[in-house]
Amino acid sequence: MRERIFNISTKEEFEEIALQIFKIQSRGCAPYAQYIAQLEIDPDNVKSLDSIPFLPVTIFKSREVICGERTYEKIFTSSATTGVTPASHYVKELSIYEESFFKGFSLFHSNPQNYTILALLPSYLEREGSSLVYMADKLIRASGKVESGFYLYNYEELSQTLNNLRDRGERSLLLGVSFALLDFVKSYPIEFPDLTVIETGGMKGRGVEISREELHSILKKGFGVKRVGSEYGMAELLSQAWSGGEGVFETPPWMHIQIRDLNNPFTRVDIGATGGINVIDLANINSCSFIETQDLGIKETENTFRVLGRISNSEIRGCNILLEN
Repeated sequence: MRERIFNISTKEEFEEIALQIFKIQSRGCAPYAQYIAQLEIDPDNVKSLDSIPFLPVTIFKSREVICGERTYEKIFTSSATTGVTPASHYVKELSIYEESFFKGFSLFHSNPQNYTILALLPSYLEREGSSLVYMADKLIRASGKVESGFYLYNYEELSQTLNNLRDRGERSLLLGVSFALLDFVKSYPIEFPDLTVIETGGMKGRGVEISREELHSILKKGFGVKRVGSEYGMAELLSQAWSGGEGVFETPPWMHIQIRDLNNPFTRVDIGATGGINVIDLANINSCSFIETQDLGIKETENTFRVLGRISNSEIRGCNILLEN
């Protein structure tokens, strides 16, 4: 199954594998099975992607979403503001996560060996269990470049490194959380037209939220680049969507986005309509591959979409079915 997941080439093949995984998880993942039962859905009657129920992502805050036996190699946790319970994702096989992000990164960017990779992820480095830090660390190591590495709040050192890389004509990539990138260019603006800048989001709890368009406008000016890329992922997933610029995300072949009606979470809306983002992540074979997120979005084509922000009052939206321990 794993080999088939990462070698999907057609829409029909994706749906076939997704339905097979649904059959397994609808019985083998206890929180998902209970959720489906409360919806009074018979898994044997689910015959298409549009009829698969999506597990609300909030369930990861209260339940161990594991398929099969309770064995795991790592627990990834979501970032959370003070007083909010973080989500926990029990990952049985880290090698699946690594295969997913390495193949996804190479598909949308290039082999990490072709870059000096710098990561500006202060808030994530300061807590345990960040899947983003895990991915960045593996990409940095895979780059094999001496100057690849993490930066906390040492902006002056980062500025010197970027200037050196620019002057030497080194192909470079900076992956950073939004607020840190903004703080950096405020104090150390640079003209580095060939730099690949990728923001990962992350403005919650940092004051007034700004739109992605405004964020990218400031970063493009601050780094002297024509476009700013983005990464869309979360602790509850093992795959990422990537944007080369303008906030348009594209999914790898083993990941699919659906948009749901905000008034009826079990109804899908057409391309071009705004709604809640549902994610099918086939790499999540050992937990749940069908996740109802708290993000608002719009599909532009079959495999491209935009993230418009968070759904207001997201903690109480949707069918709001409670799963007891």
